[in-house]
Amino acid sequence: MLTPRHQALVATLAGMTVGVAVFGSVLAINDARSSDDDQATVVTTPTTTPTSNASGGLQAGALQFVPQTFGSDRSPVSSDVPTGWTSTQLGTRPRFVDPTGVWQLRFDARGSKQSPDELVDARAESIDEQNLQVVSRDDGTLVYTYTDKTRGPRMGISRWLPAEDGDRSVIEITVGGRPQDEAGLRAVLDRATNSLILPEGDNRPN
Repeated sequence: MLTPRHQALVATLAGMTVGVAVFGSVLAINDARSSDDDQATVVTTPTTTPTSNASGGLQAGALQFVPQTFGSDRSPVSSDVPTGWTSTQLGTRPRFVDPTGVWQLRFDARGSKQSPDELVDARAESIDEQNLQVVSRDDGTLVYTYTDKTRGPRMGISRWLPAEDGDRSVIEITVGGRPQDEAGLRAVLDRATNSLILPEGDNRPN
C-alpha cells in the first residue's frame, strides 16, 4: 500500500506526463497549421502578368492630343501629337513614340525641292524591308506594309505636304505601327496634318 508521500509523487509524475503529451500535441497542431498556412500562401498568392495597352489595334476614338512645337528658331512648326507620346529631340526631325514603343509619329520639317508625288515614288523605291507591299500612293501619301525581323508585320503611312506653288514639299509626316492599327494611324496622321501651323512666308527649302 502506497503511503501518502508515494501517492503524491505518483500524482506529480502522472501530471507531468499528461502535460508533456498535451504540449507535444499543441506543437504538432501548430506545426500543422503553420504548414497549412504556408501551403495556402503559396497556392493563393496572386501573380500578375503585365498587359500592354498595345495588345489590340490603336483605337482612334481613345486618342487625345496635345500641341508640340519643333523645327528651328527661324522656322518653328507646330502640330498636334497624341498625349503621352514623347520625343527625345524637337529639332527639324522629331520622332514621337508611345510608351509601349509600338506606334510612332515622325516629322521631317526640312522641306524638299521635290514635289510630294516625286517624293512618294522615291520613298517607295528606297524602302529596303522584307515582304514590302505598297498599298497605295495617292495625293502625296504612301501607304505600305512590311515585315520587321523583330517586331513582325508593320505598316507605315508617309505624307508630304506641298508648298503653295505645288513644286516643293514643305514637310513630311509619317506614322508607323501594325496593320491592325491602320484606323488609329490614319487618325493620328490626319490630326497632325489638320493642326499643322507653318511659319509665315515659309519658303523651305531655300
